[in-house]
Amino acid sequence: MDKVCIITLGCKVNKYESDSIARMLEDNGFDTTDNLEYADYYILNTCAVTNEAEKKSRQYISKITKLNPKAKIIVSGCAVESNKNIFLNKNNVIGAIDYQRKDLILQLLLAKEFDITPLEKFNYNLINPKVNQTRAYIKIQDGCNRFCSYCAIPYFRGRSVSRDLDSIVKEANQLDNVYKEIVLVGIDMSDYRIDGQLALDKLMAALSHLSARIRLGSLEVSAISDSLLKQLKDMPNFAPHFHLSLQSGDNEVLKKMNRKYTREEYIAACNLIYKYFPDANITTDIIVGFPFETDDAFQNTIELVKEVNFGKVHCFPFSAKKGTVAAKYKDIDANIKKERMSKLETVAASEQLKYNSKFLNKKLSVLVEEEEDGYLVGFSDNYIKCYMNNNTNKYPIGEIVEVTAIKLKEEGLEVK
Repeated sequence: MDKVCIITLGCKVNKYESDSIARMLEDNGFDTTDNLEYADYYILNTCAVTNEAEKKSRQYISKITKLNPKAKIIVSGCAVESNKNIFLNKNNVIGAIDYQRKDLILQLLLAKEFDITPLEKFNYNLINPKVNQTRAYIKIQDGCNRFCSYCAIPYFRGRSVSRDLDSIVKEANQLDNVYKEIVLVGIDMSDYRIDGQLALDKLMAALSHLSARIRLGSLEVSAISDSLLKQLKDMPNFAPHFHLSLQSGDNEVLKKMNRKYTREEYIAACNLIYKYFPDANITTDIIVGFPFETDDAFQNTIELVKEVNFGKVHCFPFSAKKGTVAAKYKDIDANIKKERMSKLETVAASEQLKYNSKFLNKKLSVLVEEEEDGYLVGFSDNYIKCYMNNNTNKYPIGEIVEVTAIKLKEEGLEVK
């Protein structure tokens, strides 16, 4: 039996697709692993959301060939859409599969032929991922229509397409027997539609019967409404964590980013979330040093972070992506970006500690996931990282346990 190692970079959608590829291959006689180890074939599912992500995708080719100098590597994912020839020109790469043709991976491996030119796309439904983790992911949507000025993903993934409601519910029912938590993901899941109409609330209603905890992936401000929040409030299995993309807290910068909201609308969306879920964990992404970001604009972002009290901020410096509108803008000095990154990280860390401290001596429901530095770790329903003493058997991996927060840690809470 040939062994295939599947390496995944980037977003949760990529992870879902990699696990679906693993299921496809295992159903056809291959042995798969997601650990970087010796194998007959390697599938590298790449990311290109930033220049750094694309660089990391290329570097993995070297890691694989050091491990197995005779490795046969198939590269897929967004970085292939960005620049296929960079991968095809590397030693050991036997194929670079376009995003829309991932099902060809099975054909290539079965035929042991590595020229995709004559192969026609065939319908192999990449769903029902391999069971290999403590939480499950379901992709509900793909593609994006927003065309933010800094982002190339709409060019790689295409226009927004929503998955059929019945197929989502069917897959969720199957996963409900295996997992304690299911995460809904998509490139722009806020744009999930049924019959052309926005319908994230209807989808959530259709999943409210599940025993598994239901968590939402990244959302846009436009998705936050009374209709959605009322539905989520009525669900006993909803995990109150909202990852609400921000990118900047300044209106002029948001306009240059082609984001379709203002700072005031963002804050209003957060306040609406807190109205329904006072203990909700709101997390976000922020781009630091975007062109046109003045000192005052950056300070507006700092003030918004303090006002919202994010549970976690993922911040990263702007890096122009070739082919995007923002690549034409004049970049900001790297030292200014570095200084602003440091300031924002300090403020974000302070806000995270402030949010986490609200739960000291309170009960939390934690999904136990793995061992780390002598602890068992997992995430609460509101997505606080929790650390449990590993000297007891009362925290089984893959189960949700009721615990009490006893101590603040840098990235979360120690619980017992």
